Amino acid sequence: MLCQPPRRRSVPRGSSQEVHPVPMRPGVTLREATLADAAELVALWSECASANRSEGIEAAAYSNLWREPSLEEAEEALGMTLARDGRHMIVAIVDDELVGVLMFQIGTITPLNLTRTLTVHELLVSPRYRRRSVAMTLLSAAEHAGEEHACEVVIAVTPAHAREPNRYLTKLGFAQVATVRAIQTSVLQSRLSTRTGASRDTGRLIAMRRTLRRREREAHRFAE
Repeated sequence: MLCQPPRRRSVPRGSSQEVHPVPMRPGVTLREATLADAAELVALWSECASANRSEGIEAAAYSNLWREPSLEEAEEALGMTLARDGRHMIVAIVDDELVGVLMFQIGTITPLNLTRTLTVHELLVSPRYRRRSVAMTLLSAAEHAGEEHACEVVIAVTPAHAREPNRYLTKLGFAQVATVRAIQTSVLQSRLSTRTGASRDTGRLIAMRRTLRRREREAHRFAE
């Protein structure tokens, strides 16, 4: 989904006005994620995945994308994510519990354009804390970061069947502009190799038929 943020007066980087205060909701604290959050993030992801399945989301689709990792795997993956240039992860804390997370990346709208974008790759809020402005607070922090980087467009990637997040983003003005599809690598390789083999067989059959027709024409010509 895509949304254009309201235009604001740009502020030179390094000035005293560079940092924009995020409107905090009572009891909600935001901070950058750290490796120490790995266990709580795994618990949050699992809780949200279970809630989505109960809402009718296809279990098969989610099983391809999410499986609960070990703590060691989660810490290693989180370290790789946090080390990527331009990628940020913000967590929301309520009563010392991690209840929400938002991950975004600064980039361009296409590889050939300089239009800067902020893409939200993950926006999760514990089902127990929904409708308490946690998502709004996280998105506000991302929007301020996008403003600091002169981003003209905000893009949000959400699961197609996640009704609650999609409804919320639609109310904010996000429009659907793309479809994201997923498949296991082994399945894709199998399908592509099957189609490639079928294409080769078809090509050979066509060539054989052309050869036979040519020979038939030549034989008919000689017979005359």
